[in-house]
Amino acid sequence: MTEQFDVIVVGYGDAGAAAAIEAADRGARVLVLDRAYGGGASALSGGVVYAGGGTAQQREAGYNDSPDNLYNYLVQEVGDAVDDATLRRFCEESPAMIPWLEKQGAQFRSSVAPYKTSYPTDRHYLYFSGNEKAHPYRLTAEPAPRGHRTVAKGLASGKALWTHLSRSAQAKGVTFVPLAKVTDLVIENGAVAGVTYRVLDQKHPKAAQHRAMTKRTAKIGNWAPDLVKGTTDKIEKIWREGSEERTARASAVILAAGGFIYNKEWIAEHAPQFTKISPLGTPADDGSGIRLGMSAGGAVDKMGNVTAWRFLSPPSAFVEGVTVGLDGRRIKNEDLYGATHGNVLMREFGGKGWAVYDSANWKKARGQFFSQTQIFHKLQALFTFTLGHKRARTLEALAAKMGVDAAGLRRTVDEYNAGITSGAGDPAHKEAELCMPVTKAPFYGVNISDDASPFSPIPGLTLGGLVVDGDSGTVKRADGSLIPGLYAAGRNAVGVCSNSYISGFALADCIFSGRRAGRHAAELASTGKVITD
Repeated sequence: MTEQFDVIVVGYGDAGAAAAIEAADRGARVLVLDRAYGGGASALSGGVVYAGGGTAQQREAGYNDSPDNLYNYLVQEVGDAVDDATLRRFCEESPAMIPWLEKQGAQFRSSVAPYKTSYPTDRHYLYFSGNEKAHPYRLTAEPAPRGHRTVAKGLASGKALWTHLSRSAQAKGVTFVPLAKVTDLVIENGAVAGVTYRVLDQKHPKAAQHRAMTKRTAKIGNWAPDLVKGTTDKIEKIWREGSEERTARASAVILAAGGFIYNKEWIAEHAPQFTKISPLGTPADDGSGIRLGMSAGGAVDKMGNVTAWRFLSPPSAFVEGVTVGLDGRRIKNEDLYGATHGNVLMREFGGKGWAVYDSANWKKARGQFFSQTQIFHKLQALFTFTLGHKRARTLEALAAKMGVDAAGLRRTVDEYNAGITSGAGDPAHKEAELCMPVTKAPFYGVNISDDASPFSPIPGLTLGGLVVDGDSGTVKRADGSLIPGLYAAGRNAVGVCSNSYISGFALADCIFSGRRAGRHAAELASTGKVITD
């Protein structure tokens, strides 16, 4: 059975949905194939979109941001992940990203979180979701809140955003086929002309069982995949035994099938320091989309860039202590974004470290427990305040319990306290309002290592992927030439967030790169013109 379309999208998260919408808006007949039921890691995310440059929500909150100011900040995060023209275009288009999402049905608000957090409560939908206020980023760009959280209750923001996008896509006539795994690209005369895929038809006798088991394990599998491995193995078996092969042809194929954090072999090969982190995503984030691009001759880059999220807050008072490695050295200024701080922890300290507080700071953090936390924060904080910490009357005794060099810890804490009391400031340049002396016994230590506890994992995802043309999203070969008819978006591609991660940046990249690929793929389908340089 062979089907004919103009554009085929592989993967139906935010990147795939954005690509499908743009292509459909330009008159293309679009087929979307997804290994599950759509949504992927996007629907399990926090639904935060990193946008700035002067969005309506920023203005309503009293912040004057600009594309140039956004660029001055992001150039520090992005590095060489994309060329300068692509980054500038991302910044210039950023203010219009939120209205475009609103046009698809999503909602955003301007209530700013007044404290540092990894994710705001339902009272706040705009926050400083990256390193905007932290050293050294604040030296070259005026801080502004750019984390735009999709309006929804609790942890439903990611699902809400994807649902709006998928409904918009299907309202525009996009054909969506779930439980469809693309196995090969159809290549003719050097150009991609379609896909071969296996699909479990929704009329199959076990299709309902497959759907129920998938729904039951999706969210917990995102944070603790080992707890549901038996069920996910059964889900895979149902699909494998009941699927059938089909072929679909099109002028363009867009790969938007997610990263490879579930591919243990690739993680061990490309990022061995990150083998102990908890994979954040779905089992479909196994690199299959990237592998498809490679099979057509696509080049890859940034494959060793994995983000590891070791958030200290909320409660926000947990940012006010000091973090140290096993040698007692300071890890980095604690007001850095959790993934930025976590990257230093993983790469420079072997993934092993502790956060140290005194009794005043501990009491302050306990007082913020209910007012600053979502349900998943509460579960982690509950563990931290009960079984998940060490306590001692002296720093030296605490160091012994933590397995940290006592002299190194004493030196770090003394230097930190001296900087605060003298007025010179924290030697690591943490923002002054977040510095609290560590002086009052008893002292507390919280394990922030990559193997600290199943109740306090370090989740993460991959940032590298296929190399693409900055103007079109067309996949490149190693020699820089383009593969006609093949595009990549989201975590299948190297994009603006492939160097470092901050909250909302991956989803923003999904929207930006997905729309870019959808526009060009539709143009290719309608004109037959292929960009070749």
